[in-house]
Amino acid sequence: MKRGLIAAIGVVALMAGATACGSDDGKGDSGKKTGPDSYKGQTLTVWAMDGSTPPGWTKDLTAAFKKKTGATLKFQTQKWDGIQQKITTALSESTPPDVIEVGNTQTPAYAATGGLADLSDLKQEIGGDWVDALNKSSVFDGKQYAAPWYFANRVVIYNKKVWADAGIKDTPKTRDDFFKDLDAIKKKGKAEPIYMPGQNWYFFDGLTIGQGADLVKKEGDKYVSNLSDPKVAAAMELYKKYQSYSKAPKDKDEATPQQAEVFAKGNVGAFIGMGWEAGTAIAANKEIEGDIGYFTIPGETADKPEGVFLGGSNFAVAAGSKKQDLAKEFLKLALSDQFEGQLAKENGVIPNKESLNSNLTGNGAAEAAAPAAVGGGTTPLIPEWAAVENAPNPIKSYMTAVLNGKSPADAAKAVESEINKRLSQTS
Repeated sequence: MKRGLIAAIGVVALMAGATACGSDDGKGDSGKKTGPDSYKGQTLTVWAMDGSTPPGWTKDLTAAFKKKTGATLKFQTQKWDGIQQKITTALSESTPPDVIEVGNTQTPAYAATGGLADLSDLKQEIGGDWVDALNKSSVFDGKQYAAPWYFANRVVIYNKKVWADAGIKDTPKTRDDFFKDLDAIKKKGKAEPIYMPGQNWYFFDGLTIGQGADLVKKEGDKYVSNLSDPKVAAAMELYKKYQSYSKAPKDKDEATPQQAEVFAKGNVGAFIGMGWEAGTAIAANKEIEGDIGYFTIPGETADKPEGVFLGGSNFAVAAGSKKQDLAKEFLKLALSDQFEGQLAKENGVIPNKESLNSNLTGNGAAEAAAPAAVGGGTTPLIPEWAAVENAPNPIKSYMTAVLNGKSPADAAKAVESEINKRLSQTS
């Protein structure tokens, strides 16, 4: 699993970017057509993010698209840095790229501007068995404005040697089992049971999802903070229990220092992170490679994993594209079982259908991530949410306050006015 890819889809920032470029030919669809050579001479431009399109998948899909339509498929690789502004600009132009990869949590903001085409007919045709949790971010105001493409979520990355030294013979199946294992490592006294900094915000978001909590609520015609909800408090109490097994700073996140590099030293039992972080640990200490294992973050019962934040990407069609039908032909191919499965296998990402998870076999991190995806979720899927996560993130401040002794209720009161201020921003 590539670090750049998964890091980018796990955390997205609002940043300014460059100007956009559009399709390289002016020919448009001349009515709905099917069959080889129906779109001969046309070029479909697809913006895809750096790391999203592995070489085998790209080569095979380009050839299949040419064979099916007679048209040429042109991928233009984009960088995550500044992409939101770049896409916003492109969607407002007269010749936007035809198909765009968009971050799943960003999709509602683009849909709200009117920049994305309605793909409800495509959903009816090919999306009957898309996983609901994965498709949710593609829907805005009841309409399908994108199609779910690929996803990833956090897992437990653990040190098998530390586990064995503590007498633990198997990975935990429930949350209580997990805490018992951490207790066993703590009792052994040779390793830090888990590395859990105080502001691992996306893990906390997963816990709120597991508790069935919403971080915002509607009051009249506006959204306001729901941080004072008892369900959010219950999620924070769980986080506090995990953090009690760690020596990590309570006022830092998982990147300060990089948690995988702390784990690489060999004296930490586990950490919760993205699969690519194992590669970071191995780069820091090659000797740890054989000791690394993965398991799904366990939930309250063995049959339901813990809630997780689902990072990922959707495919959207620009409303201003003159090649709507050709763009949909591309999506039918790219999201087909053949190519969705091939992408999952090559990039180690979770596909949009449970039936395609067999393509992850042999990839330990992806196999551990997949079971939780069905019950996963995202941050609030509203355009106003993006401002809440801008630094300094008030929810991170809330987390640190609770870890330092404040009650969840008091900690929520201290930051909710700032959250509400950000939710009221119109740009």
